[in-house]
Amino acid sequence: METRQKLSSSIEDYLEAIFLLSKEKKAVRVKDISRALNVKMPSVNRALHVLKDLDMILHENYGYIELTDKGTSVGSDIYRKHKVLVKFLNKMLGVSQATAQEDACSMEHHISRETLNKFVEFVDKYGGSRKK
Repeated sequence: METRQKLSSSIEDYLEAIFLLSKEKKAVRVKDISRALNVKMPSVNRALHVLKDLDMILHENYGYIELTDKGTSVGSDIYRKHKVLVKFLNKMLGVSQATAQEDACSMEHHISRETLNKFVEFVDKYGGSRKK
């Protein structure tokens, strides 16, 4: 996806957090994102301006945050990468869940679609075979 390559790792983290929060809550607020990412609210507001300029969210000052179709698509893609990487690291390599989560957060921002697709194929084929 063309837009995806323009996003910084930090902005991807915000988008993924909004995506996940919107799955849990009907209305996402700045303070929800601040808590989820453990950042200050002014940092969230700066990120929201970027995401709004990219047409990924709808947000009025002091209002709720809503993902656009574009934001949902990109957020879903980021989260999909995260889940595949966590599963691979934890289930296939035996990395602890906490470490797998942390490492997946770093890796998801830099992995190519081609490599991710290979991870998906591998995890789908062998994902259930390793026991802890």
